[in-house]
Amino acid sequence: MKKILDACCGSRMFWFDKKHKNTVFMDIRQTSEILCDGRKLEVNPDVLGDFKDMPFEDESFHLVIFDPPHLVKAGDNSWLAKKYGKLDLATWPNDIKQGFDECMRVLKPNGTLIFKWNEEQIKLKEILKAIGSEPLIGNRRSKTHWLVFMKEEEE
Repeated sequence: MKKILDACCGSRMFWFDKKHKNTVFMDIRQTSEILCDGRKLEVNPDVLGDFKDMPFEDESFHLVIFDPPHLVKAGDNSWLAKKYGKLDLATWPNDIKQGFDECMRVLKPNGTLIFKWNEEQIKLKEILKAIGSEPLIGNRRSKTHWLVFMKEEEE
């Protein structure tokens, strides 16, 4: 069993090794197309799945990366929506909460969750309120945030 899950891999933009041998890459989308600026967009996950209902057993991974779509205002066929995905304006708080809870469910005790969020359209404080959890560490001085959570071992 692989030790790492990227729950919303998209085109694997931040990965140095886009085929990391210990990682399961999951996304709800699978596409290959040329964007309006000529760049090729390739979303080719190992597992097609919804981050709100993951097809994995409890406590399957040591590390989970959660980089969900952060846009609620983008045209359905815009290059932004194609590249990053899009959240539903009305249901995003519940969707993000469900995704966060699923990430924690599939994470082993004492495992690490890396949550990436860009607050261009939804502020970080709204995300933290929606998930109801406090990160251990993270950056606060830019629009893109990397937050680290640890799943506590049950006593």
